[in-house]
Amino acid sequence: MNFICNFPFFSILLSLFSGTICSVLPGKAAKIVNRVVIAVIGVMSAVLLLYLLSTGESFIYWMGHFPAPWGNEIRAGVLEAGMALFFCIIMYLSMAGGAHKLFGEVVATKHNLYYILVNLLLSSLLALVYTNDMFTAYVFVEINTISACGLIMIRQVGRTIVAAVRYMIMSLLGSGLLLFGLCIMYDLTGHLLMSNIKESVNLLVANGEYQIPLIVSIALMCIGLCIKSALFPFHAWLPDAYGYSTVSSAAILSSLVSKGYIFLLIKIIYRVIGFDIFDNTRIIDVLFVFGLMGMIFGSLSAIKENDIRRMIAFSSVAQIGYIYMGIGMGTQLGMVASVFHILSHAATKSLLFIAAIGLTDVSGGSRKFIELTGSGYRNKWAGVAFTVGSLSMVGVPLFSGFISKLLFSQAAVQIADDKMLAALIVLGISTVLNAIYFMKTVIRIYTPVEETSYPSVTIWDRIPYAVVLVFFIVLNVLLGVSSQPIVDMIGQGLSMFS
Repeated sequence: MNFICNFPFFSILLSLFSGTICSVLPGKAAKIVNRVVIAVIGVMSAVLLLYLLSTGESFIYWMGHFPAPWGNEIRAGVLEAGMALFFCIIMYLSMAGGAHKLFGEVVATKHNLYYILVNLLLSSLLALVYTNDMFTAYVFVEINTISACGLIMIRQVGRTIVAAVRYMIMSLLGSGLLLFGLCIMYDLTGHLLMSNIKESVNLLVANGEYQIPLIVSIALMCIGLCIKSALFPFHAWLPDAYGYSTVSSAAILSSLVSKGYIFLLIKIIYRVIGFDIFDNTRIIDVLFVFGLMGMIFGSLSAIKENDIRRMIAFSSVAQIGYIYMGIGMGTQLGMVASVFHILSHAATKSLLFIAAIGLTDVSGGSRKFIELTGSGYRNKWAGVAFTVGSLSMVGVPLFSGFISKLLFSQAAVQIADDKMLAALIVLGISTVLNAIYFMKTVIRIYTPVEETSYPSVTIWDRIPYAVVLVFFIVLNVLLGVSSQPIVDMIGQGLSMFS
């Protein structure tokens, strides 16, 4: 086996062991280790992606070189490597963008703990991307949950404790349902490896055996992952979790954590159940309906908010609805649109959270819209970055959000049933609602004020912060103007899933 085929295993182990190393390091050293590890894993993911694109085939890595059922498997294809690379890029920029606020948000004695949690979170995301074993996926779902909960509550203010408790309750409910569904599936098939489960499921369906338990198992796994990814109406924990955690935590949680669960769901649909079988269960129609509802009600909640970070958080509910709407369309193009929107939303939402903190810093620390008046002039970097993120969320051409909505529209037009009309109508309504609350905020931050006692930020202040914003903007524009190779890669990756 080519040495590059070890990179997925190395990436997961490196992030796990770096968490252990950070536990005995002071905060500054743990920060360096964290940045180096993310960068190294990103480089390995990029090399792996180039290798897979050149071969055009996925591969299976046997951990310990023992085949099933004694060994565990890691599977790497174009989509997995691309997603791992993108997760590393977003995590690195999110950590760098919020670094200047960490000392004010987390007590110095807990800085190394913060980086431990980030490293564990990265390892769990990579494992969810690469694993070919359902029980391993469940184990890292729990690691992801605990790490994310720690990132929320480490700020140690009243609202974050409440938010962490609510997050933990909902996440444990989702994890329990996922495990329950997995147990039923194991009882029906006798396997935990995804490819082996799929063979058994195809046999059960062909013979017409255990149809009701099979549907119950699929439904439980779907509901569990929907709860954990904050699909409407399971989103009540999300605004406080994103709105009151540290800046870097909010950027990572909103852009990566929920996407890891959604990516696992997509793997289950393709590699465990089979796309055609999943479509015939009609569960896909339920995901479609709740996706549409999330697009509307998430946006309505964002419009009513007077807090910029909670407004961005409620926007995530709507954007997660977009992803589930694409999955619910039941077509290959709909799934491609959903995967692309995972990338688009991750790049844009992190940008918005990082930019928002720059606006609040020059507004007396207030997150209320009335205090943010004119903040785009006081911090030009943050103002431009927030405007770019807002335009992307609305779906203005040249930005990634436009490509997402274009792909969703194309997928909807190709549907032959009533889903086409529903999807197009809700897409239009949601776009108008997006424009209302994002453009309202942009107008607010660029409304001149005659007198203000708030400090301004010059072009030379916080250069690392400005560099991060520039990278986020460039990433967003690249997704918008160079989308076709990425869309082709997503389609190639999904075909490898099958």
